[in-house]
Parts: sequence; structure tokens; C-alpha cells
Amino acid sequence: MQLYDKDLLSMQEVRELVGAAKKAQQELAGMTQEQVDRIVRAIADAGVRNARRLAEMANEDTGFGKVEDKVIKNVFGSRGVYEYIKDMKTVGELERDEVNKTRTIAVPVGVIAGLIPSTNPTSTALYKSEIAIKAGNAIVFSPHPTALRCIMETVKVIRQAISEAGGNENLVSCITIPTMEATDNLMRHRDVALILATGGSAMVRAAYSSGTPAIGVGPGNGPAYLEKTCDLPLAVKRILDSKTFDWGTICASEQSIICDEDMAAAVQAEMEKQGAYFLDDAERAKLGKFILRANGTMNPEIVGRSVETIAKLAGLDRVPVSARVLVAREDGVGRGHPYSNEKLGPILAFYTGKDYRDVCEKVCTILRYEGAGHTFSMHTKDEQMVDYFAKRVPVSRVIVNTASALGGIGASTALMPALTLGCGAVGGSATSENVGPMQLLNTRKVAYGLRELDDIRQGAPDCSDGICQSTVGGISETDLEAIVRMVVSRMKKA
Repeated sequence: MQLYDKDLLSMQEVRELVGAAKKAQQELAGMTQEQVDRIVRAIADAGVRNARRLAEMANEDTGFGKVEDKVIKNVFGSRGVYEYIKDMKTVGELERDEVNKTRTIAVPVGVIAGLIPSTNPTSTALYKSEIAIKAGNAIVFSPHPTALRCIMETVKVIRQAISEAGGNENLVSCITIPTMEATDNLMRHRDVALILATGGSAMVRAAYSSGTPAIGVGPGNGPAYLEKTCDLPLAVKRILDSKTFDWGTICASEQSIICDEDMAAAVQAEMEKQGAYFLDDAERAKLGKFILRANGTMNPEIVGRSVETIAKLAGLDRVPVSARVLVAREDGVGRGHPYSNEKLGPILAFYTGKDYRDVCEKVCTILRYEGAGHTFSMHTKDEQMVDYFAKRVPVSRVIVNTASALGGIGASTALMPALTLGCGAVGGSATSENVGPMQLLNTRKVAYGLRELDDIRQGAPDCSDGICQSTVGGISETDLEAIVRMVVSRMKKA
């Protein structure tokens, strides 16, 4: 009975939050670009001021990651995002084409449902609040239950900043009684215009099946290619820095590394020099049974944990305390090959290929098994190699010569700073972009007439005899038909 009452209370809360958000969004829709930007700036400043406190709370609540890295993510999700979007035109007329007589008007979508994961809870709340309001929308958060306290505190900080900047604090709100029923009701609410889903695959699938338009992201499972022309010590440093940043909780972080067979010894030696621990066959089998659950999904006990913690949980007694990452040699992909999956912790699979063509095939196989549409990284000085992989690998981001975790989210690259990374159609996502304000608004076109019907008729082909005598490339359609008949006849004779 108590659980039943909790469900009812949570659903009632959703109705109240969405109602208040709708009213706040209607007020926001009447504001100027300058007023909207003032609110977004206030959120960014508040996020920076509270970055450490919120990082500590997130670490305490979830046990994931490192406080220092979460501070960086909070600053990134507030100030980093703001600096990128501050000059974007998102209110009123966006474009005017005097020649073709068209105009483009920004139209907010309305109220957004924002799903917040436990891996990046406070930084995601800051980021989603900024891009939602910049696009003229309100947002209601559904928090991951294990991170409820830190998310609620982040929302409190955001709401205060909005109020001080002259906005309605109900532009950002959060469910305080997180239940599956509440999240489902939020996603299906008739006044929710869009779902911005960041979280596990099941939650993203639920968002897309809710009947409400959704932007969701699939799992990251990005391989990193150490191509033969790379600066090997620097490439290894970038990969290990990336994989240990907040203990691997960013979905764009490297999940496997791959190199040509004749580089394997050198790569392993450099990785060991920089703190990687290569598992022997027994350790590899032992950890492999631990990192996945019986249903084939990632064991949450490895998420955002240190090497030392994972080693203890998995019963690996020989791993030195100095180890930065655990590396397992892998020769296959799919079931029976646990290291070919996404691992949001300091664990890497190690693959080799005969040459760059074989490497590319293996990279594609890994991504099609899990991670399609997300991120691939490579380290090389050969631009032709970049071109070769960019044309073939099924991802939305090819990250070159940088830490993939930071490059993918736009911290060390010029991509849109984002903590929701679209995976495109190949990954089951509605967008392939790093999600920003422009994905959270619609556009209204104003188009003036350029031709009259009589002009259009005069330009039409002459079909009076039943055969349209238009020309294609200087050849009439009649001649084209004759050529086609001749080719078909000769093919039949052959």
C-alpha cells in the first residue's frame, strides 16, 4: 500500500510540475534574446560557483568517479556550454534571404522532459538547463534515484539563478519522488513536447516508444586506433588520461584500443610504462565474468570505480596499486567476448589487425555490435588514414589526436560542448549532433511568391502528343526511350 501511495504521489507531482513549467515557458516565449541570454548566463555563473560542492555531493551519492574531475565536468557543463552558445541567435528571426524572399523564425518546442543519469548527474542538469532555456523552453527533470540528492541541489542552484536573473524559476524543475510511473507519465504527458534522454539503453528505448518526440543516445563503445605514424607515447598518454578521467564515466571514452600486429609489442610496452596493467589469461577470464551481468548488460559495480576497487571486487590479487587501467587482450566481438562491450570504468580491450584495412573492418564490427553511431578515435599523422576511416566507420564523431572522452563532448575539440551525444539513424537516434539549443527548437518558414501559375505552365514540357518532350542533359526523353529499348534488346540477345 505504501508503494502504491508513492506512485500516486509521484504522478500527481508530475502533473503539477508540467503545469508550472508550461506557464513559465509561455512567459519565457515573450522575452527578448537579451533577457533569455541573461538567464542562461546566470545559470552558468551559478554552476561555476557551486562546481566543487555539487561535485562532492555527486561523488558521495553515487560513489562514481573522482571529485576533482567532476568539478571540471560541472564547470564544463555550465561555463563551457555557455561560452559556446552565448552568441547563438535563438529568439525571433534567425535568417532572412532577400533574394529568394524567405525568412526563418525560431519556435520553442515548449516543455521538455529531461532524463538525468547517475554517471554525470550535476553536470548534465546544468548543461540541459542552459540549452533548453537558450532555445526558449522549460525543462522538467526525471532524476536517477541514486543521484536524487545532488540533482535536487543542482536544480535548487539553477532555480535561484533564474529567479535572480528575472526569470520564472519553474523553467527548471525536478521530480522529487522518482518512480518508473512518474518518469513514464512525464514522457507521455500531453504538454511535454520533447524528451531529452540521457541514460541507459532501456530508458532511451522507453523514451522513443512513449509517443512523444525524443532525442536519445545509444551506448558508447568507441575503439581507439593507434596508427603506425602516431606519436606513440603521446597517444598512450591521451588514451590513459581519457579512460581514467572521472574513472571512465563519459560515454565517449575509449572502450578498446587497436593497432597493427607489428606494433602490438611496442604499444603494450608503452602502455605498461604509463601505468596500464595487462591481465594474464586467468585474470582476463575472472574479470570477464564480473564485468557483465547474466543478461549481457554492464555490471553497475564497475561503473566509475577505481582500478583498485574493481580488482578487489573481482578478486584480482596481483594488480599493483599503481595500476591506472586494466587491459585485456581480446580477439572476438559479441557474446562470449565481454571486453567487446561498453565498460564505463578503467578497463580496456586490446585488439590487433593485420593492417589498417583489417583494423577498419574490426572497428566496424565492434561498433555494429554495440556503439553504432557514437564515437571512434584515432591517433595518426597521416591525413589519408583519417579520410579512409572517416568514410567507413559507422559513427557520428571521428576524434583525432586527442582524448576521446574530452574530444567527443567538445572539451578538447571545437564540437558543441554537450553531455548528450546523438548517434544518428545508425545508432537509433534522432540526431547525429552533439545536442545543443538548435536541436531543441523548431523553425517556421516565411516564403513569398516568386512565380505565377502562368509562368510555371510556360516552363512545363510539351506533352500534347502523350510523350513529354523535355530534355535531360541535351537529350530528349523520346531519344532516351529509344536508347533504353536498344540497350535492353542487345542485352536479351547476349
